[in-house]
Amino acid sequence: MAKVNDVVLIYLEDAPVSFARVESILPDAKKDWYHIKLLMLNIPLQVVTWILKGDYINGGQFNMNGKKMRMEKVESPVEDLPLPKPDNSSNKKITKNIISFPTVKKTHEPESG
Repeated sequence: MAKVNDVVLIYLEDAPVSFARVESILPDAKKDWYHIKLLMLNIPLQVVTWILKGDYINGGQFNMNGKKMRMEKVESPVEDLPLPKPDNSSNKKITKNIISFPTVKKTHEPESG
């Protein structure tokens, strides 16, 4: 089931129409039904609340105003990140110089006035 903060893609008549972010999912008085609050990610932004069965939130098809609808959770695509090349210089011993600074002692004398 989609969870709060998940992004879902909403389909109308099997065509994707909008992305939305799930703002909240609260149980309804009827068993297995939920109030799902969605932030529609289009211009202008709009918040809607639908009352859906858990199956519908999981991607099952439902009807709204006689139109077939469904929603599916959007998964971020996995990127194949390039592996870093082995650094041969790490095998070499690196010597670092430590520079010490002499302690500078400041004396403060009262200003004459």
